[in-house]
Amino acid sequence: MNWIYAALALLAGALLPLQALINARLAHGTTGGLFASACSFLVGTIALAMVLLVTRQALPSLDTVARLPAWIWLGGLFGAAFVVVATLAIPRIGASSLVALVVLGQMAASLALDHFGVLQAPKPVDMLRILGALLIIGGVLLVLQPWKAR
Repeated sequence: MNWIYAALALLAGALLPLQALINARLAHGTTGGLFASACSFLVGTIALAMVLLVTRQALPSLDTVARLPAWIWLGGLFGAAFVVVATLAIPRIGASSLVALVVLGQMAASLALDHFGVLQAPKPVDMLRILGALLIIGGVLLVLQPWKAR
């Protein structure tokens, strides 16, 4: 495993609930979750544009971009959907419940995507990976505690 990228992934994961809490606070102080989510993406877009400029990253030609399949742009749509859902959900279910459910969703989807080789070579699901997913389900139940009346 490349430990630098593993550490960066851990840091990125640690920042997600903070991002959702900040966006929820912005939503509460303004006109709502959609506005807060749009602001989040606008600030992120400006930051990435500045990094592109500073690093002098080569940009693809418009012809190259135009030849890409239409589905390739779904990544941005999915990212926007995640930010809106997180912004709306976090004040209602809390940061730990949001993250637990997001991790469970990510694990279930990634196991299926890996197994069927969606956009990459297949990586069949084995019993150890299923056990890992079951442990995540157990963790989600412990975080959510659905048996407790609220």
